[in-house]
Amino acid sequence: MAELAFNRIDTQHETINYDDVITEDDTPVDNIFSEKQQRLLVDPLINSWRTDRPFIACSNVGIFFNINEPPLVPDMFLSMDVYFPENIWEKRHRSYFFSEFGKPPELVVEVVSNLKGEETDFKLNKYAQIGVLYYVVFDPQSLLHDYSLRVYELKHSNYLVNIGHFFPDLNLGLTLWKGEYEGRTEEWLRWCDTKRKIIPTGFEMAERERHNAAIEKQRADMERIKAEKEKERADMEKQRADRLAEKLKSLGISFD
Repeated sequence: MAELAFNRIDTQHETINYDDVITEDDTPVDNIFSEKQQRLLVDPLINSWRTDRPFIACSNVGIFFNINEPPLVPDMFLSMDVYFPENIWEKRHRSYFFSEFGKPPELVVEVVSNLKGEETDFKLNKYAQIGVLYYVVFDPQSLLHDYSLRVYELKHSNYLVNIGHFFPDLNLGLTLWKGEYEGRTEEWLRWCDTKRKIIPTGFEMAERERHNAAIEKQRADMERIKAEKEKERADMEKQRADRLAEKLKSLGISFD
């Protein structure tokens, strides 16, 4: 089904007038938590994730799967093996057009903030239709169900629940993490690596590097102090030996 959706766009590629497409409407729709959560999902991938594959990670950017239909605008998406175009100000590069990137994103995340987002019906069916491999619904207030995280994996054009919350195609996983981010202690949705370790944000990585540098400096200072004490001890031993030799020499005793 995703292939059919893409072909509908591809056949129109030469006639698309991107100037007529509304890619930004400047309508604020997210609450404070959702805005922070979106950033927390993009920042670690851009600043700390170790992968040899090029990728695009964006939040609140339109996915245009068919030029004749309104875009889907997930809270966050990840698309692998693609590059940002050099000129992102060009209209056809301002959003994620299938006709430009040639494929759907591998993963999208929707953060539930009310009962009107259609995350588990319309959007779930639509993301499956356009071929998004992984669909993540994070419901921090459990507004839709009694669980806060549900991950779906596309199997034969339908979504099945992904129990492990890990994505082998991406070498990534997701986990719920209780901690502080930008001054707020909440339960956040975080990326983890193949060893299930949290992928840090750029700030966390910098703090970790500063911490490691401070430890290394402390170790180097201790080594320097130890070396200075060893030298001081050696100098004192030499001075003692020299004094003893002088005293023996004054007594007419020589070991030459």
